[in-house]
Amino acid sequence: MRFMVMIKANHDTEAGVMPSEEVLAAMGQYNEELASAGVLLGGDGLHPSSRGARVRFSDGQCSVVDGPFAETRELIAGYWMFQTGSLQEAVDWVKRCPASAVGESEIEIRQVFEAEDFGAEFTPELREQEERLRARISH
Repeated sequence: MRFMVMIKANHDTEAGVMPSEEVLAAMGQYNEELASAGVLLGGDGLHPSSRGARVRFSDGQCSVVDGPFAETRELIAGYWMFQTGSLQEAVDWVKRCPASAVGESEIEIRQVFEAEDFGAEFTPELREQEERLRARISH
């Protein structure tokens, strides 16, 4: 199972405070452990919302709102993609994250949909299209 593990933003991440060398080293070690265990598929930190935008869709129209965004607790500061056998295994790995790296924050874990989750609506043609796309983007 694949899981997106989202590190929620806090005051420091939204202010653009860069992590210390100690925090970077602790995160590097944690990421090495994840990779060595075959859990880590990817992940990155994100710039503050002041450097982002939201595209909102409503009634067939779209509008763009530039950051920053007010609700810090709803923002994402970074993410990992995990491959684990269960949600509990993903939770267990997240519990090993260095506390110094996330500060006063929370981490949300969400399972990623797989092709079989979509049922009959995911026709053989759509499945083939998805496989072609994945092959193109997995350099």
